[in-house]
Amino acid sequence: MAIRPPILRTGDTIGIVTLGSPRDAESIDSRIQTLQSMGYNVIVGEHVYSDDGIVAASPMERASDLMNMFMNPDVRAIIPTRGGTGVSDIIPYLDYDKIRLNPKIITGYSDITVLLNVLYTLADLITFHSLLLIDFRPTTPPYNFNQFFAATSSLTSPRPLENPPGMPLISRVPGNVTGTIVGGNLTSFVDTLGTPFEVDTTGRILFIEETHEAASRVYRMISHLLHAGKFRDCAGIIMGECSGCYANYGKSYDDIINEVIVPLGKPLMTNLASGHGVYKMAIPIGAVTNLDTYNNTLTVMEPTVSL
Repeated sequence: MAIRPPILRTGDTIGIVTLGSPRDAESIDSRIQTLQSMGYNVIVGEHVYSDDGIVAASPMERASDLMNMFMNPDVRAIIPTRGGTGVSDIIPYLDYDKIRLNPKIITGYSDITVLLNVLYTLADLITFHSLLLIDFRPTTPPYNFNQFFAATSSLTSPRPLENPPGMPLISRVPGNVTGTIVGGNLTSFVDTLGTPFEVDTTGRILFIEETHEAASRVYRMISHLLHAGKFRDCAGIIMGECSGCYANYGKSYDDIINEVIVPLGKPLMTNLASGHGVYKMAIPIGAVTNLDTYNNTLTVMEPTVSL
């Protein structure tokens, strides 16, 4: 069973880190103010405001910031400022034994996908495909905050994962499977293939989302996962949104699902609100989850935090 990080309560301390591309100080500070207005204490990593071009700082510096947050007994949750390029750079410089002994809530999406899955794989830690610091602003839909806090500040179990009203989950291939859920951003997931940090999908529910890609490139990445055996080995498949993606060669994201994913015959659910979309479901990477496409339900079967 994966390790559940301690629950997040109002008044707790949240650590902010920049793990990939830089972010401007003004937007970081405004989001921190939102967190503080919610009743949380906030501390920032040494390199949160750094800017070295493509990435914020060196891999070692960014990894050090993250490790410092895990080792700080006052920190209850860790929120990256953004994803962006280069998050995978820090993976070799993390101490997974120390992280296992000092579990914390860590959340994000986009390039943070790599980190979320690696922390589950190498530190046995449940992580959260959910909000980044950039999402803590007054215009963020209440659904997103409700999802985040339901996952990180509640012991409710089992807990259904439901899209916002007017955005139905769509079951495409019937089945009922239970397994740990892995995955996230398609581009980032594909980037782990052939590395020591490749994600094992055996017997697991594979979740995928993407943003602003041509259908042909989505097809290419899906084919890469197919040839790597990730669909063959998984128990079920969840396809999230492809927000801002566009059709080309006469094919759309939906066409790819129908022509490539549906014929695999694995239990399949689509249209999950997640990641880069406006609405962001909080998906606990590493938690035991039931995918029931007979009844069109997705349910987390265990608490995802602990007392």
